[in-house]
Amino acid sequence: MKRFLLFFACLFHSQLEAANQPNFVVIFTDDQGYGDLSCFGGDHVSTPRIDQMAKEGQRLTSFYVAAPVCTPSRAALMTGSYPKRVDLATGSDFVVLLAGDRKGLNPDEITIAEVLKSAGYKTGMFGKWHLGDQPEFLPTRQGFDDFYGIPFSHDIHPFHPRQKHFKFPPLPLLDGETVVEMDPDADYLTKNITERAVAFIEKNKDDPFFLYVPHPIPHVPLHVSPEFMKDVTQDVKDKLKEEGENTIDYKTRRGLFRQSIAEIDWSVGRILDTLKEHNIDENTLVIFFADNGPAVGKAGPLRGRKGSTFEGGMREPTVIRWPGKIEAGKDNAELMTAMDLLPTFAKLAGAKVPGDRVIDGKDIWPVLTGDAKSPHEAFFYHKVNDLQAVRSGNWKLHVNKEKKPTALFNLDKDIGEKNNVLAGNSDVAKRLLEYIVAFEKDIEANSRPAAFVENAKPLAKTPK
Repeated sequence: MKRFLLFFACLFHSQLEAANQPNFVVIFTDDQGYGDLSCFGGDHVSTPRIDQMAKEGQRLTSFYVAAPVCTPSRAALMTGSYPKRVDLATGSDFVVLLAGDRKGLNPDEITIAEVLKSAGYKTGMFGKWHLGDQPEFLPTRQGFDDFYGIPFSHDIHPFHPRQKHFKFPPLPLLDGETVVEMDPDADYLTKNITERAVAFIEKNKDDPFFLYVPHPIPHVPLHVSPEFMKDVTQDVKDKLKEEGENTIDYKTRRGLFRQSIAEIDWSVGRILDTLKEHNIDENTLVIFFADNGPAVGKAGPLRGRKGSTFEGGMREPTVIRWPGKIEAGKDNAELMTAMDLLPTFAKLAGAKVPGDRVIDGKDIWPVLTGDAKSPHEAFFYHKVNDLQAVRSGNWKLHVNKEKKPTALFNLDKDIGEKNNVLAGNSDVAKRLLEYIVAFEKDIEANSRPAAFVENAKPLAKTPK
């Protein structure tokens, strides 16, 4: 029924509305920290194109993802809902979804791609999915016209350092729903994903489009194309030459972090240049951020890393740009989240936000274009299914498993969460704890199930 309604919504969408609809580009990296951009203070990386994007747009300095690891963060972006609400705070047997996992994003969920598709948009995704690798869960079943990429992290492969434990099958590379290669050369992931994204823009330049580019990098193992190996030290190059057909040197590859970010920066520039070449730059909103905190990189002034509900695990280096619509050269410190993109894009596209379910995201367009305050009275930090912290205004309260307060920080004065002021602010702690109690009751009353398939098995190369 969902597909039927979406089809007719697309069929009858007016050409007049389509002429005024903006394009949307979401560039989403993997395991990149708050300090892993030059424009966010990183001196260990060089990101001139993203820095220029920030000058032409805004740095969002309090932009959050809904989880500190891959799968739940992506579930929230796609559905506009907290991962726990859509039962994707974890995989079926691990903290994230794995190869041949029987669990995935429920086909009854209405993704951001499906919302925009209902308003006549062309939709393309190029990169890492990580919301289920079974055919029922692939991006092409969740609103994307075009898909090229991998179904989960590129370390879910036979070369993992703990392969004896995990026993991972070969990594599939898909074009649509066709597995075109097994264990592709990861050196070319960023380059090939970028070229497919550029081709999508060129193909759909005359129609409104939604382009989602979730890069697998800089998740480990780090890889870059040959062009970006030129300034790598000779000792690292020599060490990598020792890799055999069945080995990947994860440790040595950590030395490619600067180069991996440089290639991401090149990718952003390539996409922005393509928009300008086709005179659609001024009708396109582009946003860049990451799925969670750093594994190899740096969180800058923030405490915590990937997997943590301290700020470093979930506050992301975010840059947004739309010439003529979003004021240039401005920093915006209002609290915003990845979940907000679904209702915000829907508003700008003239699409309807699903009204039959709870959507946690809010329309942040007034925050991006004016002096409006954050629409979020509170934001909740989860690690798997455990709610560990809440932020309201500048205050952030951490709690233990019994939901007893353990720490209180004023993020305006203490972005690094170093000075616990719980002892002198019991009234603030009490108020924030009430948000947690109310939210957990709401989740219990208004959650939706993930989907499960029988006889799940890893993807294999499609026969010709």
